[in-house]
Amino acid sequence: MYLQHFGLREAPFNLTPDTSFFFACSSYQEALNTLLVAARNGEGFIKITGEVGNGKTLLCRKFLATLNQGRKATTPIGTQDQAAISALEPRFITAYIPNPYLEPNSLLLALAEEFRVPLEKDTDQHRLLKSLTHTLLDCARNGQRALVCLDEAQAMPLESLEVLRLLTNLETEKRKLLQVVLFGQPELNERLRHHSIRQLRQRISFQYDLQGLRRNELDRYLRHRLAVAGFAGETLFSAGAVGKLQRITAGTPRLVNIVAHKALMLAFSEGRQQVFGRHIRDAAADTPEVRRDWLPWTAALAGTALTLALGIMWMVRQ
Repeated sequence: MYLQHFGLREAPFNLTPDTSFFFACSSYQEALNTLLVAARNGEGFIKITGEVGNGKTLLCRKFLATLNQGRKATTPIGTQDQAAISALEPRFITAYIPNPYLEPNSLLLALAEEFRVPLEKDTDQHRLLKSLTHTLLDCARNGQRALVCLDEAQAMPLESLEVLRLLTNLETEKRKLLQVVLFGQPELNERLRHHSIRQLRQRISFQYDLQGLRRNELDRYLRHRLAVAGFAGETLFSAGAVGKLQRITAGTPRLVNIVAHKALMLAFSEGRQQVFGRHIRDAAADTPEVRRDWLPWTAALAGTALTLALGIMWMVRQ
């Protein structure tokens, strides 16, 4: 739509969690470090919470991609030393379940599929659990650690959470057979306060609450995504645009991406090479989830600017 106009290779503000666009802001980096340390220490349960749009799914994918990369030395070392360091790092087999709204048997089947457990047709829950346990034991004997990440964990039934706890009871003399990372909205904390799963709650040894972009990080975030998308200049967003974007989104990455994308469309429709504060204002007026208390009353009419801009772009292409 506006890629050629701004000299971009791809859209910089897509909502798809693409790890190539991962920006290590302070909260993301702290959360990623927490995950890596906890996983490599062999902790049973790890919990990451964050408000809607704060990038939990992107963090999860970055964590899984980083997990087996091994530790990088901070000073030059020889090949043998590097091999020795890599040998110290545990090897992981991982599972990712994006929608854990599953009753216990379905959850076990999903785990078995992710860990490639061979199953006979119509396997009952007892045999399913036995086969899964056997596979996890084989992993431990081979020096591997099994880890599962569950996204949107606030939607998990209590019975399924209890099944996960029972699975983490399985252990060798040295470590757990399965590590579990729960990613969820703040409602997950309320769910874990339920009396029936108090044993699981006590086993969460590492946790982190993911925050949005800080005020001094937003400009660098925009520049980073533009650079990854192929932009060769400094930035497309004026200082005024960045300030307004921070105020209306409070640094929530998903809202930043939505408004920034619309603002680029508006600037393109005017033939501009930079996004200004008014473009952010008009884009925000067309975005229901931004902070409405910041927008002036006249912005209620400004949403038509985006609709008009889209209409102009459509007509130009005919």
